[in-house]
Amino acid sequence: MHSAIKLIASVRRGEIRWLNYLLASALALGSDAGLFLLLLDSGLSPVPASATGYCAGILVHWMVSSRLVFADGAAARGTGERHRQKLLFVGSALVGLAVTTAIVGTGSMFGLDPRLAKLAAIVVSFQTTYLLRRHIVFRAAAA
Repeated sequence: MHSAIKLIASVRRGEIRWLNYLLASALALGSDAGLFLLLLDSGLSPVPASATGYCAGILVHWMVSSRLVFADGAAARGTGERHRQKLLFVGSALVGLAVTTAIVGTGSMFGLDPRLAKLAAIVVSFQTTYLLRRHIVFRAAAA
C-alpha cells in the first residue's frame, strides 16, 4: 500500500512539473514572438528579428526552468555544473529547432499547409525538449 501511495505522489509531481514546463514554454514563446514583432515594427529585417526573439525565448525559458520547473535539479550558480547545464539547455533548444524545421520542411514538401505543419512541430518539439531537459539537462529533477 505504501508503494502505491509513493507511485501516485510521484506521478502527481511529474504532472505538475509538466504543467509548469508548459507555462514556462508559453512565457518563452510570448517573449520570443513579442520581441520579434517589436523588432519588426521598429524596422529590423525578419531574419535578425526572428533570431533575436528566439534567443530571448531561450533565455526566458532557462530562467523559468532553472528556477521553478527544475529547481530541484539545477546546479548551484557560479559552478562548472551550472555552466554545463546552460550549454545542455541551449543544445536542447537547438534540437527543438531542428525538430521544428524538419517537420515544417517535410510537411511543406508533401503539400501540407505550413501552419498545420508548424502546429504539429510545436507539439513534437515541446515534448522532445521537455524530455531532454528533464532527463539530461536537469537529471536530478527526474527522480
